[in-house]
Amino acid sequence: MARSGYRLLGLFAAASVCFGGTFVAAKVGLADLPPLLFVALRFDVGAVLLAAYVAATYPRERWLPRTRGDVAGVLAAGVFAVGLTNAFIFLGQQHVTSGVASVLYSLNPILTPAFAAGLLADEALSRGDAVGVALGFVGVALVVGVDPATLLGGGLAGTVAVVAAAGSGAFGGVLVRRADSSMPNAVRTAWAVPAAALLCHLASVGAGEEPSAAAWTLPALAALGFVGVCSTAVAFVAYFGLLDEVGPIRANLVFYAVPAVATLGGWALLGETVSPSTLAGFAVIAAGFAVVVREPLAAELSRLRSVVGRETERVRSH
Repeated sequence: MARSGYRLLGLFAAASVCFGGTFVAAKVGLADLPPLLFVALRFDVGAVLLAAYVAATYPRERWLPRTRGDVAGVLAAGVFAVGLTNAFIFLGQQHVTSGVASVLYSLNPILTPAFAAGLLADEALSRGDAVGVALGFVGVALVVGVDPATLLGGGLAGTVAVVAAAGSGAFGGVLVRRADSSMPNAVRTAWAVPAAALLCHLASVGAGEEPSAAAWTLPALAALGFVGVCSTAVAFVAYFGLLDEVGPIRANLVFYAVPAVATLGGWALLGETVSPSTLAGFAVIAAGFAVVVREPLAAELSRLRSVVGRETERVRSH
C-alpha cells in the first residue's frame, strides 16, 4: 500500500477508536457530571492540548485564520461538527444506552450525501456507493442488535437528541469542506475546539446546570480524561484530516466503525454482551465499506498483483 494509503488507514483507525470510545466514556461520566458541563470541560482539556500541539508543530505565521474561508471553516467545525454534535450526544445518552446512541449516530453517513448534494459541486453518491452505505447501516443495526421499539424504549427525547447530533455532524462536515480553508486541519481544529467549549459553557449556564452538582469521582475523572485527550485532541485532528483528504461522504464512513468500537468497549468495560448478530454485523459493515472504497481497493489490488508478478519473474530469471 502507498504511504498515503497507510496514512488514511491510520487516520480512519484513530478516529474510529477515539469516537467509539466516546459513547462508553460518556455513559460512565454522565453518572456524576451534568451533560453540557461535561462536554464543555472535555473541550477545555482538548483545547489546551491542541494549542500546545500546534505551537510545537507549526510556525507562528500558520497559527491565525487569514481568509474568509479559514474563518468559515473554524466556525463550521466549532459550532456544528464539534460543539452542537457532542452537546446533543451527551444530552441523548442520559436516556439511551451507548450502543443505541452509536447506531443512531451512524445515520451521519446517510445524512451527509443529502447535505453534500445541495452544498458541494464535487460530491455525489453513486448507485454503488449508495449500496455500500445501506449495507453499512444494516451492519450497524446488527452490531447493536436494536429494533425500532428498542430505539424508542430509552425515551423519545434521547433518540431525537442523538439523531440531531448526527444531523449536526453531517451538516458541519459538509460546511467545513465547502469553506475550502487553507489552514492545516490541526490548526483549524485547535481554533474550533475552544469555540465549541465556549458554546457548551454558555449552553450549560443557560440550561441551569450547577457546577456544584458535579461529583469528581475516579470514574468521572477517567471519563473526562479520555474524552478530553482521545475523543477531542486525537479524534478531531484525525477526522478533519480525513475530511481534507477524501471529502465528507467517505470521511463520515468512520461512523460505521464507531458502533463496533462502542459495542466492544461496552463488553470489556461495562459488562455488555457480544451476540452472534454483532459478529455478523461487523462482517456486513466491512462489506459495505469495501463497496464504497471499491475503486481505490481494486487499484491497490491490481498494483499488488503487478508487484507480485514482477517479483515472481525476477525469481524465475535467477
